[in-house]
Amino acid sequence: MSGHHHHAGPTHRGRLAIAFAITAAILIAEVIGAFVTGSLALLVDAGHMLTDAGGLLIALMAASLMMRPHTPRRTWGYLRMEVLAAGAQAAILLAVGIYALVEGVQRLFAPPEVNAEGLLIFGIIGLLGNIASMLVLSAGRNANLNLRAAFLEVVNDALGSVAVIASAVVIAATGWTQADALAAMLIALLIVPRTIKILREAGSILLETAPKGLDLEDVRQHILEVPHVLAVHDLHASRISSNIPVLSAHVVIEDSCFVDGHAPQVLDQLQQCVAEHFVVSVEHSTFQLEPAGHLEHEHPAHD
Repeated sequence: MSGHHHHAGPTHRGRLAIAFAITAAILIAEVIGAFVTGSLALLVDAGHMLTDAGGLLIALMAASLMMRPHTPRRTWGYLRMEVLAAGAQAAILLAVGIYALVEGVQRLFAPPEVNAEGLLIFGIIGLLGNIASMLVLSAGRNANLNLRAAFLEVVNDALGSVAVIASAVVIAATGWTQADALAAMLIALLIVPRTIKILREAGSILLETAPKGLDLEDVRQHILEVPHVLAVHDLHASRISSNIPVLSAHVVIEDSCFVDGHAPQVLDQLQQCVAEHFVVSVEHSTFQLEPAGHLEHEHPAHD
């Protein structure tokens, strides 16, 4: 017996497509600029943009897959692609952050020649494009984990552009080329904690951890307070995607409820309880109503 309300929610494919197009355009411009100016720093930033463009493409593909209907074989459709895509993006960003730290340390001791004017021009172009992408994605960035990871990609790009501009100004004014390495290391220090947070959340969903803010002992107590409920076991809660929590439980009720037709009312009360009482609203709940004698037939590994 279940309350069935599963849906993908807004995927914001249009926003992701626009952000990807802007990022790809900036990537092409930076590659051209790197060859025109001979700037190694700009070429490295273009490689960074290539990684981020790939991440946005993954997010866009995931958003499209999430819209596919469920099938008898894939009962939740492709909703979990949101989590897989967010994890992939975060892993890519984490690799970029670690690379920036390692490369930054090396450049402090062996700074390359940098064309400050070229860096400044293409840094400004990149920043304007990043700001446009941020504006496009900002309204939907909290819709799901996939959008949050995509927004982080764009914010990361914007920080990279700011670092390019700042280092270009410092290099032009002082000739101190190590400024580029310091800026890259600062960005890496900002990237790594945020990516780890997204990786942890994606891992938590894949491991079917109970949703944050939903205390299962509290849920158990409230279920036990529903009239005619005698016991609760096999209580589980997890998330299919970042915004679709699910809950299931075996609920032992008085035998008389199956005789006088009161069981459906108990089910309604249970579903209303988990959908309205807690901070995390569980609209998709499944309850197995059992008479007291059924407990003897349950598998011994239940709680």
